[in-house]
Amino acid sequence: MKLKTWMKSALTAGALLALAGGAYAGDMLRYATVGEPPSLDQQVVTSDLSTTIAHHMFEGLYTFNASNAPVPLLASGETVSADGKTIIIALRDDVKFHNGQAMTSADVLASLKRWGEFGSRGSLIFDHVENIQASGDYEITIKLKEPFGPWKNLMAFINGGPAIYPASVVEGATKEPISSDQYIGTGPYKFNAWEANRFIELVRFDGYKSPEGAADGYGGKRVADFDALRFIPVPDVGTRVAGVRAGDYDYAESIPGDLFADLDADSGVKTMLNGGPIFGLVFLNSSDGPLKENFALRRAIQMAIDKTPALQVAIGPEGLWRANGSFAPEGSVWASKAGTENYSRGDAEAAKTMAEEAGYDGKPIKFMVSTNYPFHYDSAIVYTKQLAQAGFNIDLQVYDWATLIEKRAQPDQWDLFFTHHGFVPDPILISVMNDNYPGWWATPEKKALKDRFTASSDPAERQKIWAELQSLIYEQVPTMKTGDVYTYNIASPKLKGLGKQTLIWPSFWNVSK
Repeated sequence: MKLKTWMKSALTAGALLALAGGAYAGDMLRYATVGEPPSLDQQVVTSDLSTTIAHHMFEGLYTFNASNAPVPLLASGETVSADGKTIIIALRDDVKFHNGQAMTSADVLASLKRWGEFGSRGSLIFDHVENIQASGDYEITIKLKEPFGPWKNLMAFINGGPAIYPASVVEGATKEPISSDQYIGTGPYKFNAWEANRFIELVRFDGYKSPEGAADGYGGKRVADFDALRFIPVPDVGTRVAGVRAGDYDYAESIPGDLFADLDADSGVKTMLNGGPIFGLVFLNSSDGPLKENFALRRAIQMAIDKTPALQVAIGPEGLWRANGSFAPEGSVWASKAGTENYSRGDAEAAKTMAEEAGYDGKPIKFMVSTNYPFHYDSAIVYTKQLAQAGFNIDLQVYDWATLIEKRAQPDQWDLFFTHHGFVPDPILISVMNDNYPGWWATPEKKALKDRFTASSDPAERQKIWAELQSLIYEQVPTMKTGDVYTYNIASPKLKGLGKQTLIWPSFWNVSK
């Protein structure tokens, strides 16, 4: 559909949805999201939408600067022993939680322990932790069983990461997300309200103490210039676009590629191309169903798929995508061609033979996808047709994003599901490296390589081991990368201070209108 037609049809709906925050538009940033997140609990939830909202109110000990290097946030620095096994982290002594309580090592210790035991990424580091303790009111000491090279990158990654909560919130908390009345963080904005299917609202925290230094990526100076940030679920992309054009929203996410040329030429909106690509991932169930431990059948599925036509259909302009099989983008030190000869074969006949040899009997294979992200759905339609040509019986199950996230945690509900992943500074942060991420890939071969990868601090050695891990991914097929996608959002030209983010979560501290 042409952009102008979309505008006309969606304008009225956009205006109605914007009424939720219209009275305070001047002092409020109104962000049109693709839907609602399952939770804002950063320790146990890896939803990008969740992080987009939550990293304004929750902070960790470290974050990433514009060069994707980890820098202190709630920490003030660290000392690492010569053998790499003892890490002493000094904490800032000027930080307050949103409830007015001062942050101390007791809060940090409790937060790290809960994240380490139940967090979606916490086990990646805590499997190597011998002991962690508060060694002073503003000091944490971590003793490792062996050196663990990526520890600081893990600490800096807030998505499913070690957000710091008051001890009273996390002591006794489990893997279940905390409730909204427990959303107490240290960030420049604090939680105010969540009205289901209407909005999530954060308001400025007047007691906020910014880290020192100039703004640099997610690091340095953080100033809350808005009275409130309101995140409004707007699943229809036409309504999101029309709403920014009409001034009903200040920012809208996840806009399709076929609209890019028109929007980029339109002075009424500002296109915000993400600094790093995202990449689609189709996860295969390693815990239950016909794909469990059947690597040959997984390779048959992989053989059937040609990624290029799906990218053409789902994304559009060639400048916004690359059919790249490396799990790190071109130019990254982690980029590797290892295993990528199997990235996009698209050989239906070979796949059919491989499936028969693997014992496939024609039973339905459940493939979950969400329409909240059009490129997920459009790609899945292409893949479903390709798999059918190879003799696979695909049961395509379409859900909203929140339902898909809920179902993917249940091994008996799916065999394949479509998601995406942002660029990460260290491959250990890719979701497939987490044994507990839905898909539950945890083989002896993976463990042996991952242990070597994380034990090393030598960049060249870690690059070599990562290439071996990537080859293993293509051999055991716990997931299939679909390609690099350079996504973009749109914003009102009235917004000032929007910086280019190297990761995929926009930030609205240091932003005004």
